[in-house]
Amino acid sequence: MNINAPRGTKDILPAQIASWRFIEDKIRDICKRYGYEEIRTPIFEHTELFQRGIGEGTDVVDKEMYTFEDRGGRSITLRPENTASAVRAYLQNKLFADKSLVKLFYIGSMFRYDRPQAGRLREFHQFGIEALGEKNPAVDAEVILMAVDFLKSLGLNDLNLKINTVGCPKCRPVYRQKLQHFFSDKLNDLCHDCQTRFDKNPMRILDCKADADKDFMSEAPKIKDCLCDDCREHFDSVQKLLKAAEVDFSIDDRLVRGLDYYTKTAFEIQYTPLGAQSAVAGGGRYDGLIEEIGGSPTPAVGFAAGIERILAALEMQNLLPIADSASDAFIVAVGEAAETIAFELLTKIRRGGMTASMDFAKRSIKAQMKQAGKSNAKFALIIGEDEVTNNTVTVKNLANSEQQTLAVDEVVNFISKQSESND
Repeated sequence: MNINAPRGTKDILPAQIASWRFIEDKIRDICKRYGYEEIRTPIFEHTELFQRGIGEGTDVVDKEMYTFEDRGGRSITLRPENTASAVRAYLQNKLFADKSLVKLFYIGSMFRYDRPQAGRLREFHQFGIEALGEKNPAVDAEVILMAVDFLKSLGLNDLNLKINTVGCPKCRPVYRQKLQHFFSDKLNDLCHDCQTRFDKNPMRILDCKADADKDFMSEAPKIKDCLCDDCREHFDSVQKLLKAAEVDFSIDDRLVRGLDYYTKTAFEIQYTPLGAQSAVAGGGRYDGLIEEIGGSPTPAVGFAAGIERILAALEMQNLLPIADSASDAFIVAVGEAAETIAFELLTKIRRGGMTASMDFAKRSIKAQMKQAGKSNAKFALIIGEDEVTNNTVTVKNLANSEQQTLAVDEVVNFISKQSESND
């Protein structure tokens, strides 16, 4: 019997939670400043949503989705990404009815069946935003700026922002034809996946890691030479706005992103010290997705950031916070009468908004004092036979070993004042 966590998943242990909360607090802060509201979608959806939204023929749909049939015979898939789910929620709940631009953010688990490696798990966590309902290139620039600001707010340096345009349904067929013409006599030199992509989606050949270093790849046609006037003007405006915001970037002609729903702007932010899995955030515009899954034609743009990769980057720069496990008090009680008083005191301290704990194993006072030290408590509240008789508590400062005797009724107020003075 295998009772270990499934391959490609891992537990997030108490000692690690402070780091996750640090990132989540930064997420909520940046989203509040940029006007994004949180949405939480189901972990699983009808498979068709991702087939239509992400696109059949993509690696995600063809190879990586966790798909199963439920007891009603319906095909269900654990979400491999959250944009399609956010768009489904936007349509199903008519979020478009109240305002023309809807700005959403999410934090949650995604699932892809992939070969587990550093920075890539089968259950991974993403933070993402979606701006739905506006075609202005200023929204593209804002989304990119928000991604950069978020990563910088964590203290990350060595960020590399790459941008590109992937055109639109008007100009992309021209580019597709040029790519197929260019790669037609090179099929035998391409990996098996790219040979399949040649007919389904030749743009994805440009994004292939296996073929990236082959000599002829640098000679592949550039999409900038095939853009329609609208796409060219849009991309020029995005660049102009990013420069106005003093955001450093480079244009990467081979940046196409991995999902079919992207149109016009595409971008990726890399933390180069991570090596092969250096992308920590990426996204772009997807003006055709909402219509593809049943809505009216609606422009949209967004990004997603991988939390595990961000954690790895923060660890490399020694930027992860140290978990604060300190508590206000640990109550040491010896004897049944003392335990009753201790439990009452414990309750009052906690209800007063402070942190406290006590020993429930009825061990010796020496063992309890040792546990108090390990608990990282500021004070040990000692209740023994003498304290029960005198209705008092011996309060020991565990930092300097100084101690004093207080009436039981004075203890909560004392701990409260000490807690406030340390804030």
